[in-house]
Parts: sequence; C-alpha cells; structure tokens
Amino acid sequence: MFDKLPHRNFSFSPFATMLKLLNSVSTLRYYSSSSSNILKSGDKLKQSRIFSTTDISEYSKLTNDINPLHFDLECAKKAGFKDTPVPGMLVASLFPRIIASHFPGAVYAKQTLEFKLPVFVGDEIVGEVEASGVRRMNENSFMVKFATRCFKGDGDDNVVVISGEATAILPSLDVKTDED
Repeated sequence: MFDKLPHRNFSFSPFATMLKLLNSVSTLRYYSSSSSNILKSGDKLKQSRIFSTTDISEYSKLTNDINPLHFDLECAKKAGFKDTPVPGMLVASLFPRIIASHFPGAVYAKQTLEFKLPVFVGDEIVGEVEASGVRRMNENSFMVKFATRCFKGDGDDNVVVISGEATAILPSLDVKTDED
C-alpha cells in the first residue's frame, strides 16, 4: 500500500512529521466571535484550512493509517466517493488546534465526532468550536465544553461535514489572538 503514497522515504521522526503537519498552514485563517479576551459560553473560535495531498501523506506516515480509501481512487469510487477523501481524523484535528492556539497549555480531555460528509483535497474547511459550558476547577484551571463543527463551503451554502463535542481543561479563560 505504501507504494501508492507520493513519498516513499519512510525514515522520519514522528515529531518532525507532526511539526511539518502542524506547520503546513499556509491556508489557515483565524476567526473569533468574542469581543472581549475572556472566553464565555456562546463564544466561537474558528480556523479555516484547505487540505492537500501532502497533508494526507504526512498524516498517513505519522499515524500508520494506510487505508487505501485515501490513496486509491478506484477503492474510493467502489466505496461510493467521487474522489479520495481526506481522513476524517485529519479534518477533526482542527478542533484541538483551534483550542490550543487560543489557550496555550490546554489539555484536550474528550471528543465525540460524527462524520456527516466527506472532505476532498482542495475543499476549504472551516473548523469551529463554540464554548457551551465553562466551569472553574480550581484557581488555575477551567473545564470548558465546546460544540465542535467543521463546515465545507461559505456563506449560506456551507454544510456541516463533522460535528461533535469536546471538553478541554484550560489554564486560563484569556483568549490568545494573533496579536498577542
């Protein structure tokens, strides 16, 4: 199966691969619905991303996910897809990234996911986390429940491709932005 991957050199460090994956964000944008810098219920944080074949290859190397569905067009078509889909867990990785980028030191504690529609290379995906419950655990941490969604498309034409809930332990409710 690895012979179908675009890159055949598998001598890599998992850490280096993860850094490559996390740093391949030339198409990543941040959005925030909060007018203050303190997170509260109802606040939404978003990032958009366009996944590439390189992202899929790096993800496969890092996770050892060699499902032919993501590399073999014939296999994908037999499964009912128009093209090879981006791995759902790679798309869902937007959720912890959004949280950690705004709350450095956050601990991602729980996630539920429902994969509703496929994502293909080149689709612009907007990941969104919406705070739905904030609880102080102690003086240095907060437990926050988030509604999580990924959308494909823009404006009124967007459709939910992944939905779920996440729980994270945050060291602070101060929302970090690109300007911080």
